[in-house]
Amino acid sequence: MSKPLLLVLGDQLSFSLATLQEAPANAVVVLCEVAEEARYVPHHIHKIGLFLAAMRHFAQALREKGFQVHYSALDDADNTHSLIDEAERLARQYNCDEIRVTRPGEWRLWNAMHQRVKASLPWRLLEDERFFTTPDDFAQWARGRKQLRLEYFYRQQRKQTGFLMEGDEPAGGQWNFDHDNRHSIDPTLDFPALPQHRHDALTQAALADAERHFSDHMGNLEHFNLPVTRRQALVDLEHFTRHGLPHFGRYQDAISDSAPYLYHSRLSAAMNIGLLSPREVCAAAEQRYYAGDAPINAVEGFIRQILGWREYVRGLYWTQMPDYKRANQLDFKRDLPAFYWNADTDMRCLQRAIQMTIDNSYAHHIQRLMVTGNFALLCGVKPEALCDWYLAVYADASEWVELPNTLGMVLHGDGGLMGSKPYCASGKYIDKMSDHCQHCRYSPKQVTGPNACPFNSLYWHFLETNAEQLSKNPRMKLIYGSLKRMSDEKREAMHQQAEQFLQQLETSPGYGQACHTAGYTQQEP
Repeated sequence: MSKPLLLVLGDQLSFSLATLQEAPANAVVVLCEVAEEARYVPHHIHKIGLFLAAMRHFAQALREKGFQVHYSALDDADNTHSLIDEAERLARQYNCDEIRVTRPGEWRLWNAMHQRVKASLPWRLLEDERFFTTPDDFAQWARGRKQLRLEYFYRQQRKQTGFLMEGDEPAGGQWNFDHDNRHSIDPTLDFPALPQHRHDALTQAALADAERHFSDHMGNLEHFNLPVTRRQALVDLEHFTRHGLPHFGRYQDAISDSAPYLYHSRLSAAMNIGLLSPREVCAAAEQRYYAGDAPINAVEGFIRQILGWREYVRGLYWTQMPDYKRANQLDFKRDLPAFYWNADTDMRCLQRAIQMTIDNSYAHHIQRLMVTGNFALLCGVKPEALCDWYLAVYADASEWVELPNTLGMVLHGDGGLMGSKPYCASGKYIDKMSDHCQHCRYSPKQVTGPNACPFNSLYWHFLETNAEQLSKNPRMKLIYGSLKRMSDEKREAMHQQAEQFLQQLETSPGYGQACHTAGYTQQEP
């Protein structure tokens, strides 16, 4: 009788996982803590703590349901600390004749597993059915299309799932309500406080192990408050749909100098590791709309991020890899600014976005796209440097969602496959959407001079530098028209201002040097 080893990865903590379905009674379920996965980029300690605690709780839940479970912990003497090697070691230990695993969240692991499919101990790779679509579904949708635009994919998803559909028509009479969702920050707003999750003995031990092995990584665990069980994730879902969702749409693009979460859900990490399903999250939001508890612009905007954007970037990732990761259409070459690791900058918007990231392993999508991302775009930071940073520092960052967002949307590195134009902006945008500028030494109203916001000259410098590729873009025509009408003197002054700033910008070739500068030391597990 066949005896499989069922490998469950750290982002697959769902009983609905294909690997666990129709499991024979003799199957051995394996979860592995391996240093290789914690260190291939220097993951934020909150992210590591989340994975360790959630994996240990899920292993306990599996045992309670009657599964035979082997859990490889960081401190196990015989742990190989390589996911592939550890799975094969345990398969031999338990006399298993195959290893079954659901599609991982990274192409590098998928490829490594594919290499083992025909080995003497074969790997059987299963499709991840916890999403609305599979990579094959996306490939079929994309076939024959000149442009892979989100809007068309999203509308198809609405029709197929029935979310916010009334017969053949979208609820509210239109497909999206973006025009209602661009309000700037209001200093009188009272944002809902997050639920505080209790740390039981299992969580405390996991966080202690994270601290002991990875104290050199970004952040500390003093205020760790991510959900590590399904029950905690459901508490967060209920809290958001009741207290955050009604105001989410209107202020989803706003940025606060002091409040890291505003009305955002902070559910992406729980969804990405499997504690919540995207279907139940969308259903909970839709229910609030039909109950009259949340307006259509908020509910539609939230569902679009999950049913539309989340599925769309995953489809792009799996249909474009591995070549996608090497894309660098604008030929950026600059290393990451050093202050991305320690928030040591006098630019207030960047300082706050990065400090919130250090504190919480979280920043909302506009902080990522229009602050840290926009700055990296304007400075010409090479995609691999920024992608590794986003993958490392955010608790919800899996490569399938992080890479297209960063390389494609933030840096326009895919030449417009995702977005029809770069998401670049001057300091005026940040001043409009946030309350940062009133706390900053720089003025968003000045383009040149010692007090001018660096975003302003960098914005025009970026446009000039990349004019050969971008000026032909129909959506950039007005911007390049404005640049062309400027006097030569003004353009030269802006150019010199930006060049001087870039020459003085301290960059970091990697995390190790940044840690050394900050006084950290590397520790082996």
